[in-house]
Amino acid sequence: MDARPAGGRSGPAPASAREILALAVPALGALAAEPLYVLVDTAIVGHLGTPQLGGLGIASTILLTSASIFVFLAYGTTGSVARRLGAGDHAGAAHLAVQGLWLALGLALVVGTALLVAGPTLIRWLGGEGDVARHAGVYLSISLAGLPALFVTMAGTGYLRGVQDTRTPLVVAATTAVANLVIQVVLIEGFDRGIGASALATVLAQTGGAAEYLRRIVGAARATGASLRPDAGALRRLGRIGFDLFVRTAALRLSLVAATAVAARAGEVPLGGHQIAFEVWAFLALALDALAIAAQALVARDLGADVPDRARATAARLLRWGTTFGVATGLVIAALRVPLAGLFSPDAEVVAVATTLLLWVAVLQPVAGAVFALDGVLIGAGDFRFLARAMAVVAVAFVVAAAAVGAADRPITWLWAAWAGLMLGRLVPLLARLRGGRWAVTGVEPP
Repeated sequence: MDARPAGGRSGPAPASAREILALAVPALGALAAEPLYVLVDTAIVGHLGTPQLGGLGIASTILLTSASIFVFLAYGTTGSVARRLGAGDHAGAAHLAVQGLWLALGLALVVGTALLVAGPTLIRWLGGEGDVARHAGVYLSISLAGLPALFVTMAGTGYLRGVQDTRTPLVVAATTAVANLVIQVVLIEGFDRGIGASALATVLAQTGGAAEYLRRIVGAARATGASLRPDAGALRRLGRIGFDLFVRTAALRLSLVAATAVAARAGEVPLGGHQIAFEVWAFLALALDALAIAAQALVARDLGADVPDRARATAARLLRWGTTFGVATGLVIAALRVPLAGLFSPDAEVVAVATTLLLWVAVLQPVAGAVFALDGVLIGAGDFRFLARAMAVVAVAFVVAAAAVGAADRPITWLWAAWAGLMLGRLVPLLARLRGGRWAVTGVEPP
């Protein structure tokens, strides 16, 4: 079935609250479980010594940045698979999942080799010297063995989200997090191994999780008769989707790096306050990201089923949910900003800065809720090129504004004013795109 402008059968009733929650709640659990890897590593490696902890911090920054940039392995697969599910093409969904695995393995090989070669340079750029650099190198080099498993997990997660299953990724994420903890305790505490054992434990846990995704996808392919061989045409389509999502994610990541760099130059107290506010922002973003995941799966399914009116109605409902959630969390943060800031630091000056910045966090939550929901809708619709261009333009504008704030030595609140501009700059084109309706293209292939 070819992609075609919306205009097929009508199904105006939006996805039910039960459908949305059935996808969003387990997705939230899985998203919350993922940071446990880093937390467990930090807690255990921290007892090995300060150089080891510093090395872990640098190596983790490199690894997490790589993972975040290639998250399109999940996002790109979700919508493509869900469209085929909506059309009743289960063999096509399984075929795309297999191609997602091939793409993940190929990218892991390329990225892993590049990081292995460039690792020492990246470690130096991030300030690693002496023992810290040595420990970072050990952790990074061993962790790269788990990169194929990490990328396969992202692709497998995208497939399961596409078939409306977010519970399995939650179970896999929780199980591997526990396994990581147990293996680390055994290797480091039981056998007195060092930071390399911590990396090895994570690799083993990730490999176990990836094996479960492989089992499910291969099983689905065999059950539907889908080929397990690489398909050049499908890989090219996934690669095109991946490139657009890569641009979008890289632009967003650039904005985050620019914000951190400007905050770091503002001094220890402003940086401390900024870090507290941003950690709260990131925590709230997990819930909003879960809603975006539900949007991806539901909208793509409806467009694949040739019911664009239902996709539009679902998009409108998700937008209301995101905005309402943002208003609610914003009110809570505004009311609790003083004691909340105090939980993170005993320093009165840092708390004062954080209290002010948390008010910015609170005010921006409704905007963030709408942006995340709309992002999910348009990713599910396959409107990747628009998302890439819109995010790139806004990111460049923010980087320029942030640099101007830093150069003029303005207070840290000016940086958050620029961040507010970035969020509003994302919201306006997303709303215009939603209302224009050009995103609602039906068929098994995204536009």
